[in-house]
Order: sequence, then structure tokens, then C-alpha cells
Amino acid sequence: MVNEDPNLEESNVTPEQQSAPLAVDPDIPAPPAIPTDSSISAHPSVSVHPNASAHPSISAHPNISVHPSISAHPSVSFHPSVSANPSSSAFPSSMAYAGDLTQTSSLGRGEDLSLIKVSRRRWAVVLVFSCYSMCNAFQWIQYGAINNIFTSFYDVSTFAIDWLSMIYMLTYIPLLLPVAWLLEKYGLRTIALTGSALNCLGAWVKLGSLKPHLFPVTMLGQVICSVAQVFILGMPSRIASVWFGANEVSTACSIAVFGNQLGIAIGFLVPPVLVPNSNDKDKLAYDIGIMFYLIAGIATLLFILVIIVFKEKPKHPPSRAQSLSYSLIPDTSYLNPIIRLFKNLNFKLLVLTYGLNTGAFYALSTLLNRMVILNYPGEEVNAGRIGLTIIIAGMFGAMISGIWLDRSKTYKETTLVVYIMTLVGMVVYTLTLSLQHLWIVFITAGTMGFFMTGYLPLGFEFAVELTYPESEGISSGLLNVSAQVFGIIFTISQGQIIENYGTMLGNIFLCVFLALGAGLTAFIKADLRRQKANMEFPENKLQEEEEKEKVEKVEKADNVTSKEPTTLSEEHL
Repeated sequence: MVNEDPNLEESNVTPEQQSAPLAVDPDIPAPPAIPTDSSISAHPSVSVHPNASAHPSISAHPNISVHPSISAHPSVSFHPSVSANPSSSAFPSSMAYAGDLTQTSSLGRGEDLSLIKVSRRRWAVVLVFSCYSMCNAFQWIQYGAINNIFTSFYDVSTFAIDWLSMIYMLTYIPLLLPVAWLLEKYGLRTIALTGSALNCLGAWVKLGSLKPHLFPVTMLGQVICSVAQVFILGMPSRIASVWFGANEVSTACSIAVFGNQLGIAIGFLVPPVLVPNSNDKDKLAYDIGIMFYLIAGIATLLFILVIIVFKEKPKHPPSRAQSLSYSLIPDTSYLNPIIRLFKNLNFKLLVLTYGLNTGAFYALSTLLNRMVILNYPGEEVNAGRIGLTIIIAGMFGAMISGIWLDRSKTYKETTLVVYIMTLVGMVVYTLTLSLQHLWIVFITAGTMGFFMTGYLPLGFEFAVELTYPESEGISSGLLNVSAQVFGIIFTISQGQIIENYGTMLGNIFLCVFLALGAGLTAFIKADLRRQKANMEFPENKLQEEEEKEKVEKVEKADNVTSKEPTTLSEEHL
């Protein structure tokens, strides 16, 4: 071991000057050379500061002599804050990797990815996202919540009004891959701006449909809003991973999904209040206009907030897993990740089970007004309140699930239990809907919603765990494609069953597929890849490891120094 004098100052010399030998008085004998272990070498980007002592078991580069008369290799830099450690590996998550994880961002500034730090802006980002996601979800369900009123106003069939909801599902399927590619190429901010802008545009287009013969215009506005939804649905898990720490990602994802669910809840509650049933089409046009103007104004305000608040990513990575993902070479093709994902059996099972559960939720939300009116005529307002109860209960379920996952990391077990309870809740709701007691329906619908809607963020986070380090946008996008496909199938099928055979058989139809989904969920293995990456060097143990290494180095340095003094000072020269 070689200790240099702490009084010596660090020299600012060029590599050529460093490589030149030092002049030494020939009358002064040189100290004996210290043997070095050539089997262990330091990372080429990391060396020991002249004032810092290296661990005795770690040598310099095998081609570099440690004799005091010979300088360090010119390719080795001196960093004052990095020390060698016998337990450190070349894996990027080790403590001596500052050189490996320093990169230049797309904005052109260097970023020290070795510093794990969360940004205070993260809460503003997820809040703004939740708000414009809420606005978009409101526009999805606002027609279905008062299906019979819009049927009367536009003089179209109930199936045509159902398509105002199903167009959201249909548009998503072909646009997923292009939007996923845009997310990978241009990042979060561009996707957020595009989604909120389209949402705002669609809301203003609908204001041109306030006449009974202008149903095609309201359909056009809804199509634009459905395109905006493609830029929204895949974002929660991506925002959570990019902006939040390892112990916050599930909670953040739940908050992001929370906004979408809150929008659906408001979409069930507000339209029946703002647009009460009436035979006067002029009054209906006035009431519908008020609703459309309100949502257009809110959408515009949210678009402005996205411009101000939304940033691409924080200055420093918020978690170890995110830091490692920055160091990976991005795949410019969006087909290759999809091919890799579909080779993952656990992910394929999750795609199927998520689609069954969420598709059932979409069908139930779209057809809820019709089911309630058939059993309780004239109860449009209570139909909206039942939908509100389902969503509010589901938001609490989503928040509790997110907090529980952040603490327990039991993704497989939690997902399976929630899925089974969704099935139980659906069965109970089916049996109580026709009992002619609305208060019972409120209770059973709320219980079902707590688990059915609470499952949504669970699926997103479980998918990220199973597919890390693949893009969160692609994995969550594929989940949503499955949900849209099953949503269209279930909505059309259940609608026809309800029309021909009643609500009981229509709900039993959904129960059968939820039972299938619960069974398949049991076969998913808990291959939590993101958690393994975070546990490679857990943030909460870094300080403890550093202190332990310092103590060990001091003890070993004292032992070696006492046996063979090798300290060089000005007095020796």
C-alpha cells in the first residue's frame, strides 16, 4: 500500500507531462517496489486521488507501476470522491460507477446519473396529468351516462350512442404502436402536449353539434378525443418510473390512474344533473351546450398547465432501476420490444387477464344507464350516482393497492386476491340488481367497484415488474389494447343479451369471463425484475455500506503500515 503525503498538492499537468519520469537524486536509494496484483484492475474511468489511499487488495492497472518515480498512466484520471473497494464490481449499480453513468442528455447537458434524487416537481407533473386524464375520461362517459336522453335528442338508436363510447376503444387499437414509438422517440413532454391539445380540440368541436341533425359532428369531436386518449392511457406507469423513487412508484401510478377514474365518476354524476330528461329539444340543446362549454373551458386551461408544468424528465434519476435504464442503449425499433414482450409467458397471461377484467369494466360503465333504467324506470340521476359509487370506491381501492404494493412488493398475491374479489363482487351485484331496492344496489355496486376499478393500477405496475427494462409505455399500451378489444366485444355482446334476454343474463355473461381471468392470474409467476434491479444496491443501505467500507479500509491500512512502512514524504527526498 502506498500513502502519499497529504501536504502534496494536486498537480494540473497534461497527460504528456504525467507520463514523463520524475527526476530523482541518484544518491538516494529508491524504496522497494510494492508488488501489485495484476488480476484485479480498477475501472479505466476511476482512479485514486493523490490524497486518498487505495485498499491493499486492489492494485492499479497491471501495466502501471506504483513506484514513486513513475507517474500514473495518462488515461487514468484522478477523482477525489471515488475510492476503490474490494467488493465493488463492474456492474453499473456498484458504488464506483460515476464515470459509467455520466451521460449527455438530449438537451446537451451532462447528467450525473450516479446521484439518486427525487424532484419536487414530480407531484405537480402527476397532478397535471391526472387532471387532463380526468377531463378526457369525462368526455368518454358523458354520453353513456344519459344514453336515453342523447338517443332522444339526436333521434338515433341506443347502439349509435353506445358507439360514442366504443369509439374510444376502437381508435386505441391501431394507434397504439405509432404512439408508443413517438413516446420512445420524443419523450413524455411531447406526448403530454399532444394528448392534452387533442383533448381540448375535441371538446371545442362538440360545441358545433348542438342541433338534433348534427350527430356526425358530435361523433367527430368524440373521435378526436378518442385519439387523445391513446396519448394518455399508457402514461401512468411511465410517469411513475421516470419521476418517482423506488418506494413511490406504485403510489404515483395509482394517483395517475386516479385522475382517469375520477373523470369517469364525474361523468356519471354531472351529465344527469346538467342535462335533465325533457321532451323539449330546445331546452335539451341549451343544457347540453352548457355542459360542452364547461368541459371545453376546463380542457383549455389544462392544456396551458401542461405547457407550463410538464418536463421531459428530472435532472437526476429518482431510483436505481431508472438510473440503470438510462445507461442502456435505446432500441429505435418499436417492433423488437413487442416481439420480446410476447416471448414472455407471464406477460402474455397478464395481457389476457387484464383485458378480461378491464373490458368487463368498460362494458359495465357503458351499459350501466340502460341496466338501471330497465330495472328502475325514470332513475337516470340514480343511475349516474351508482356509477359514481363504483368509481369512487374503485379510486379508494386503487390508492390502497398502490400504498400496499410500495410497502409489501407482493404484486402476484395482491393482483390475484383483487381479481377474485372482483368476481365475487360482480356475482353479488348481478343477484341484487333486480331486487327493487336501490340502496342495496348502491352497496353491492360500490363493493364491486372497489376491487374492479382498484385492479387497474395493479395491472400496470405488475406489467412493469414482469417486463423491466422494456419501455413502460409499450407494456402498458399492450395491456390497454387488450382491454379495448375485450371492451368492444363485451359491450356489443352484453348489450345484445340485455336487449333480448334481460340484465341478469348480461351480467352472468361478464361473470363467466371474470372467473376465467381469475383462474389464469393464478398461473402468472412473480418474476419481479425491476425489484431485483433496485435491490442490487438498495438506496437505504448505501450509507451503511460506505461507513462499513471506511472502517475496514482504515483498519487494514493501519495493519499494513505497521508491518511495512511505505509512506513517502518530502523528508525522504
